[in-house]
Amino acid sequence: MCGIAGFISSDGAPPAPGMLDIFARALAHRGPDGGGQYSANAVSLLQTRLAIIDLETGNQPLYGPSETALVANGEIYNYLTLRASFQEGVFRTQSDCEVPLFIYAKEGGAFAKSLRGMFAIALQDAPQDKLFLSRDPFGIKPLYYVETASGMGFASEPAALLRAGLGKRNVRTDAATELLQLQFTTGAQTIFEGISRVLPGETLEISRGRVATRSAIAALPAGPPLNIGEDEALALLDTALMDSVSVHQISDVPYGMFLSGGVDSSVVLACMARLNERPVRAFTAGFPGTEARDEREHAGRVAKAAGAEHVEIAVTEEDFWNHLPAIAGVMDDPVADYAIVPTYLLAREAAKHVKVVLSGEGGDELFAGYGRYRTALRPRLLGGRKMRRHGVLDGLGLLREENANWRSGISAAELSTEGKSWSKLQRAQASDIAEWLPNDLLVKLDRCLMAHGIEGRTPFLDPVVASLVFRFPDRLKISRGQGKYLLRRWLQNALPAAEPFSKKRGFTVPAAEWISGRARTLAPLVARDEGVSQLCRPDAVAHLFETIARGADKRAGAACWNLLFYALWHRIHIGDKRPIGDVIAFLEETA
Repeated sequence: MCGIAGFISSDGAPPAPGMLDIFARALAHRGPDGGGQYSANAVSLLQTRLAIIDLETGNQPLYGPSETALVANGEIYNYLTLRASFQEGVFRTQSDCEVPLFIYAKEGGAFAKSLRGMFAIALQDAPQDKLFLSRDPFGIKPLYYVETASGMGFASEPAALLRAGLGKRNVRTDAATELLQLQFTTGAQTIFEGISRVLPGETLEISRGRVATRSAIAALPAGPPLNIGEDEALALLDTALMDSVSVHQISDVPYGMFLSGGVDSSVVLACMARLNERPVRAFTAGFPGTEARDEREHAGRVAKAAGAEHVEIAVTEEDFWNHLPAIAGVMDDPVADYAIVPTYLLAREAAKHVKVVLSGEGGDELFAGYGRYRTALRPRLLGGRKMRRHGVLDGLGLLREENANWRSGISAAELSTEGKSWSKLQRAQASDIAEWLPNDLLVKLDRCLMAHGIEGRTPFLDPVVASLVFRFPDRLKISRGQGKYLLRRWLQNALPAAEPFSKKRGFTVPAAEWISGRARTLAPLVARDEGVSQLCRPDAVAHLFETIARGADKRAGAACWNLLFYALWHRIHIGDKRPIGDVIAFLEETA
């Protein structure tokens, strides 16, 4: 896990003096263990390194045959298998990221197709005057770019591009509205004007500072559900899970895992416990003294049954107010998911013990765990409805312009699944995997962990697992009104203390409960915020906060959380204010 950045000019000139140094400072938190730079012809590359594999010789840039060079962020889990196909002695290091250079020498721009892992790669072919930017199929690792008159800049975070003067601190209004309604933004364009995402699975070929060609690797297999029985599916699942968790543990530094006590993280723990002789370190967050479910007690029982070393942290109201500006500060690609709070604080604690954590992201999407899937499958007369039909702010009278354009990105993802031989359930899953997963869950995990110099790994989001599970019969995903049926069956056998068939209660953060206690103080500060007032009517915003001060419903609380997050985010990333102090002090200081 690292930070990467670079620039390719359109006229062969080197980048502006000091640009790489600005990138290095902006991405230092992603790579506290070192870094390196490279320049040749019109291309300059930079990496800041978090050393996980090959601590001694794995510094980047890495160099390959025929004057090629590479910087990468991520891990290639099948690198030993891939290395074995090349002549002994050709590799200069033990780094997993050296392999793509040699695959490129054989296969050209299709080098990413052979890679099993999470990655964002920049590969320079100096003789051909080409640069390739490539991202893993699920979009676990981020990569952004901006095209300017003088060429193209790219980086692991938009904030680095902004710091280097390659983008503008201007908000795309449609994306900002989408964020308030949906809690994340979709598609190739980010919320910043001119800054784009390399999409999950994409490889861009860059020539003379412009995108010359695009290709993509699909995250999900083609084909309808397979006709296999439950026992056969369980056996196949066991093999795939153990294989994935095994390769996701490859590391030369200590590792642990995030344990919520839910099905997905309990499955990861069960696999790790089977694979490790030493107790696994498992980290759990809870919310004492609130109405939110505190998962620490149940997670503690699961950890004890697995022989794990359990580390608990209490996330308090004081933590919420004191740390939220800093948390919004790391979310440069904004995600208004209240789980950013415990994820950030868990990462801060985990950094005292380990440098790698495994987590359960992707389990709900691949095994159909969300209730919205079951709702989408029902006939309309029986309450069936489209996923994400309503936005968080719908019907509250807050927006200056009420329209349904905020849903265009989700609609495009849904439309892209039509015409395939997938079942209706598979199409719903694929829609989430295309947008919700990379642009909410994985951005959250990446930024919150990298803020503390920790690598996050997601063993469910592995081609070995995904190619198998996505084609399991629908009846093995949803059964008797519950999602993740087969995964629960597996867990019942592997770790019954997890109680996998108990009713899913979901993960909640008491953000609305905490906001309600200070709602009257927040009302004028959020209502008058420049970013919020551009999109919303200040009087309606102030009224909404006044409403939840008297005890509001869940929807009003969610809307207040979105607005508060956006006010903080806008001041930091558009107003370029440093996130110093607690929420109230920061809003008052920058008002």
